[in-house]
Amino acid sequence: MASRRALKAVLIDLSGTLHIEENNLLTNAPVARTLFERLLRLNFDLQEQEIFTSLTEARNLLEQRAVRPLLLVEESALEDFTGLETLDPNAVVIGLAPDHFNYQTLNKAFRLILDGAPLIAIHKARYYKRKDGLALGPGPFVTGLEYATDTQATVVGKPEKVLFLEALQDLNCSPEMAVMIGDDARDDVGGAHNAGMLGILVKTGKYRPGDEGKINPSPHLTCDSFPEAVNHILEHLFGSK
Repeated sequence: MASRRALKAVLIDLSGTLHIEENNLLTNAPVARTLFERLLRLNFDLQEQEIFTSLTEARNLLEQRAVRPLLLVEESALEDFTGLETLDPNAVVIGLAPDHFNYQTLNKAFRLILDGAPLIAIHKARYYKRKDGLALGPGPFVTGLEYATDTQATVVGKPEKVLFLEALQDLNCSPEMAVMIGDDARDDVGGAHNAGMLGILVKTGKYRPGDEGKINPSPHLTCDSFPEAVNHILEHLFGSK
């Protein structure tokens, strides 16, 4: 492996790594402002601008394409799309939206896509962790629409390389000077690897035994918890050449 320069940035997947809904994993993913407020309630010390979400990327793409989206996202996420025209939609945006994943709504999206509307996915996570257990993410529904319409979604979130690179750009940091910590082997760690970063997998949140063997290359490290990952970084990566 090529030598790495001194570590400058750590990207952290929040849901499943630091918290599950309102539960702080250090003592025991949403609109940026909502997530920020949730983390403050959990006693995290951070600034709102330190939170980078794929919702912002989705809005930027919609504005660039000048389209009117059918927004299949949680009610709390609609705030990030305030001001966009949504009447007579000619684009489909899918995020985490359990209340919208029903036949009628998905069939409406299906017909729009058949008529030429682009399909934009906030991300394609297979599943995520809730307090009551694992739950389906948007990925299966996005994939179903891709299959039914013979089209390919534009994915703006993980594991797409552009999301990692834009987050690092905001930090004025190159990939080889950064590490990613997350609970999803494919989207967090695999995505980080594809962007040229190191990836550390934590056995919290959606992690299931054997996940570390599902990607190639394997995670730089697999840890039981976020604090263990931080300790490794401080002892072995911080300031390393």
